[in-house]
Amino acid sequence: MSNRTFTMVKPDATGKGYTGAILDQIIKAGFSIKAMKWTKLTKEQAGEFYAVHKERPFYGELVEFMSSGTIVAAILEKENAVADFRTLIGATNPANAEEGTIRKKFAASVGENAVHGSDSDENAAIEGDFFFSALERF
Repeated sequence: MSNRTFTMVKPDATGKGYTGAILDQIIKAGFSIKAMKWTKLTKEQAGEFYAVHKERPFYGELVEFMSSGTIVAAILEKENAVADFRTLIGATNPANAEEGTIRKKFAASVGENAVHGSDSDENAAIEGDFFFSALERF
């Protein structure tokens, strides 16, 4: 078990001005930010990041959405980071998310669900490496 995870505030949330409120909720939940950047993915970068979903029917839509606006990528640290962050963000479908979770508060739909959270320690490392060099982590 790692004490780091990876997240992205997605284009729907950055576009609606929710970035600060989402980061505030993350920090208040006890996570510390070890790396962070505001950026915009190209279609190629989004496709590479989500390559694991390439054969799924929603892949094209996902790539379009994730390259449609700015995102905030971050590496977060806390004991039991991956599991605790998944709890904090809530279910992928905001209609099924628990009250008080990030997706319940800020997501509009399954497709526009405000934030990404790594689903395993292994993927957290891979996803963090996609965005950040060793010099950008603290």
